[in-house]
Amino acid sequence: MKYGMNLLLWSGEVTEALLPTIEHLKAAGFDGVELPMFNLDLDYAGLGKKLDEIGLERTAVTIRNEEDNPISSDPAVRAKGVELNKKTLDCCAAAGIETLVGPYHSAIGYFSGAGPSDDEWKWGVESMQKTAEYAQQVGVKLGVEALNRFECYFLNTHADSTRFVREVDNPACGMMYDTFHSNIEEKDIAAAVRAGSDKLFHIHISENDRSTPGEGNIRWEENFDAIVGSGYDGWLVIEAFGLSLPEIAAATKIWRRMYKDEMTLATEGLRFMRDEIAKRS
Repeated sequence: MKYGMNLLLWSGEVTEALLPTIEHLKAAGFDGVELPMFNLDLDYAGLGKKLDEIGLERTAVTIRNEEDNPISSDPAVRAKGVELNKKTLDCCAAAGIETLVGPYHSAIGYFSGAGPSDDEWKWGVESMQKTAEYAQQVGVKLGVEALNRFECYFLNTHADSTRFVREVDNPACGMMYDTFHSNIEEKDIAAAVRAGSDKLFHIHISENDRSTPGEGNIRWEENFDAIVGSGYDGWLVIEAFGLSLPEIAAATKIWRRMYKDEMTLATEGLRFMRDEIAKRS
């Protein structure tokens, strides 16, 4: 396994000011960091060089919004979503990023009042096919993320993600598993992990309250049994959220501090992941 830390706990974009924190994460034993890819005008090539110097690999996360929704009924809006996905992939390639994950299949926080229509599904597959073709060209993998029903309506379960990536049908396009969302939506954790296991490119380790992994109510025994039992041997990345960014706090509905400090969360979460994998080795 490779162990990573999502930098959204500290910031919505990675600048020079975050480098000391990143160096501390390296010293703590992380193999890599997950970069938020929202501001596409940063110097990602320069950032990649600095991360090489520090000795950290990297993945990235991004989202799509209502104005660039890849499943919109408006062809211009769908085209904008694909365009921004491609621009994000250019940034990933410049930074030496292995996998781009997240809910960039549809608009986060936007709801139609129903589940996805047949047309929305078709548009989503077509948009992701264009994104995946470009990802293949620039050498970046896609990890499509299902979100719980309170954050999106397009992909809510890992069975949804499995069906979706199989219809996209591109070797660059896979799915990711997230312990927070599965805790809400899945009836069978093992089945959720096994769903599309050949297309499972990434895993987020996230507590039920988005704080320190191992200190909440996620069914961790079931999750780690299923992860190891599936043969998965890729990234385990801690995804946690705090109060450092008001826009992230608003999106994730985090109103109170639920951990001592960010670095303690990271180091204790890393120890927890390593211990759980070691138990099953």
